[in-house]
Amino acid sequence: MSEQYEVRLAGAGGQGLLLAGLILAEAAAIYDGKNAAQTQSYGPEARGGASRSEVIISDEEIDYPKVTESDLLLALSQEACDKYVRDLKRDGVLIVDTTHVHHVPSVRAYKLPITRIAEEATGRRITANIVALGVIVSLTKIVSRRAIEAAVSDRVPKGTQELNLKALAAGFEAAKGLMEPAK
Repeated sequence: MSEQYEVRLAGAGGQGLLLAGLILAEAAAIYDGKNAAQTQSYGPEARGGASRSEVIISDEEIDYPKVTESDLLLALSQEACDKYVRDLKRDGVLIVDTTHVHHVPSVRAYKLPITRIAEEATGRRITANIVALGVIVSLTKIVSRRAIEAAVSDRVPKGTQELNLKALAAGFEAAKGLMEPAK
């Protein structure tokens, strides 16, 4: 990676996007030896209000820690999709959770029922953020699978590592169906 890669994870408070951003940044910086910057923003309501986590990953120095034009947007709510899709690069990747996003403004979007996948894989909606990380890493390869697995194991609450690794694996599996076959 010679350029920096800008990721915006957006949705509603309580969906675990701040944790997901921390995990992604730690996977890049601690386990893959890249430079990473992570910032976050959330509404005063915490649960249900707007929530956003941004991660910049680069092999070079990062001059500005905030996303200006995202290479990837994960939208776990309709409000997030509507608000941030305009900041997505022309060739950027849009991933939406069709459980909560019903109007997708781009035909270049990856559409998955991320929350439903989490419920089916782990029995818990709250693991949708980790399922989403599996999808993101599988599609973009911005960090290695080994790095994201290690970061998930180290960052999630103690006693939930196995559950979260199961959610991560479900995200990798779900992304397989989205990729074009090798030529």
